[in-house]
Amino acid sequence: MAALIFGLSPESWQRADQTFKTLLSNEERWRDRQQFLESRGYMLRPRYRPGWIPSWTGTKKNPVFCEDAKTLPARPHLIDATRLSDGKLVYIKRVQTGDNESQLATMLSSETLRKDPRNNCVPVIDLFQDSDDPTISYMVMPFLRLVNDPPFTIIEDLVDFIEQMLQGLVFLHENGVAHRDCSYKNVMMDASAMYPHGFHPVKEDYLPDGETGVEPLPRSTVSIRYYYVDFGISVLIPPDVHPKLTVGELGRDREPPELSPDVPYDPFKLDVFLIGNLFRRLLYDEYSNVEFLSSLFGPMIRDDPASRPDAQDALQQWHTIRKGLSFFNRRWELRSREETRSTFVLDAMCFVKVAMYAVRQLFGWAVDVQG
Repeated sequence: MAALIFGLSPESWQRADQTFKTLLSNEERWRDRQQFLESRGYMLRPRYRPGWIPSWTGTKKNPVFCEDAKTLPARPHLIDATRLSDGKLVYIKRVQTGDNESQLATMLSSETLRKDPRNNCVPVIDLFQDSDDPTISYMVMPFLRLVNDPPFTIIEDLVDFIEQMLQGLVFLHENGVAHRDCSYKNVMMDASAMYPHGFHPVKEDYLPDGETGVEPLPRSTVSIRYYYVDFGISVLIPPDVHPKLTVGELGRDREPPELSPDVPYDPFKLDVFLIGNLFRRLLYDEYSNVEFLSSLFGPMIRDDPASRPDAQDALQQWHTIRKGLSFFNRRWELRSREETRSTFVLDAMCFVKVAMYAVRQLFGWAVDVQG
């Protein structure tokens, strides 16, 4: 009987080899543009380079564990890449030249607007046309992760997230842009500071080699930036234009009652609903010790758009709520609504952790003063 290869019979290994070495159609399309993208300063992973030979070929390694067996997620218009000038991990998005998304994203990424600290719109690092097809362009952005990957751990994490999202919404609206689709997966985070040694763009819990596991730094100990992304159905309505109305029913979140293909509605109040609903679904429905959020998102998700606050009013309401959160409140660990352990025990454990943190901070401050 033939020996097993990394737990696989020779027949199973051959099937795995054939499966993982075969590029999908969307992967082939990116492979065919690899040399052009390299000429623009961006390198794709080995799997997408012409003439690629799988690393497991001739070694009998199990392809499952090899970095170059990692296929792209089901987003054919997106691919990860490395910027050659500094090794930075980026996303490259294939767009239609001059489309709504690329125009708005580059406008919001202008040098003047980028100086505004409230600008939480994804930075556009580069934008260039395809050399063979001028109707196609490539928009380069930082590589971003879902805002809850890795998960939030303490209330301070949520405080920072909410602050950035609301200040970013005020910035967008002041510049006449209504996002219209600012829900989960269209707000992302740059988590690079949590992974000082990097992470793999597909197996995100691993180092860039795709084989070595990695633990992130706590987000409260580093600087995290949250971004609005994907301006595909966004609208630009100059501040002096009234009434501020649009139509359309596209979007990830299907709960806003005003969505309509033909009845005009206020897209800015739609954004308020979407962000409020994001806070409700992602935070309030997930954690049991964030009751203070109900007075923030409640008014934001009212059925009547006219009765909702605008973005600036929502931000002011948040600042009022935030002032009521003590140091201990903000350092408290988030508690899942599915948690079954004793509240008393959990609170006692958390109190000890927060107290120890406070002592360390105080001791560090004292050392700095004396030094």
